[in-house]
Amino acid sequence: MKELTAEVTINADAEKIWKVFSDFTNYPSWNPFIRSVSGKVQAGQKITVVLHQPGMNPMTIKPEVLTFKPNRELRWIGHLFFTGLFDGEHSFELIQNDDGTTTFLQKEIFRGILVSLFRKMLDHNTRNGFELMNGKLKEYVERA
Repeated sequence: MKELTAEVTINADAEKIWKVFSDFTNYPSWNPFIRSVSGKVQAGQKITVVLHQPGMNPMTIKPEVLTFKPNRELRWIGHLFFTGLFDGEHSFELIQNDDGTTTFLQKEIFRGILVSLFRKMLDHNTRNGFELMNGKLKEYVERA
């Protein structure tokens, strides 16, 4: 198992951030990591996600949405070929702070027999993708 997390504090309430975060058609204008999300984004549905990790070619995944709670959380799980080989449960969580800011937390838990083979890529490329996305979301929301 391997877990990656990245968080950023954004000077906005969760509703304002969610409005930008959940506008998937606008991702190409600000999101350097997740270039597109298509399909019906609701629990139990499969969606198509195009990832562009720094230093790598774009990759298309087709995860299943586990949780979609407006203004709070989006969580999905994807598998490489079949369950147990290389699985990633990715979550995006918005935590409203008492001072009017919101913490945007991006996390992924990787499981499966191939995780150790991808450890270096996860620690570098994937982590950088998380941090780039979080930073650009903060910049985009605070500028609006």
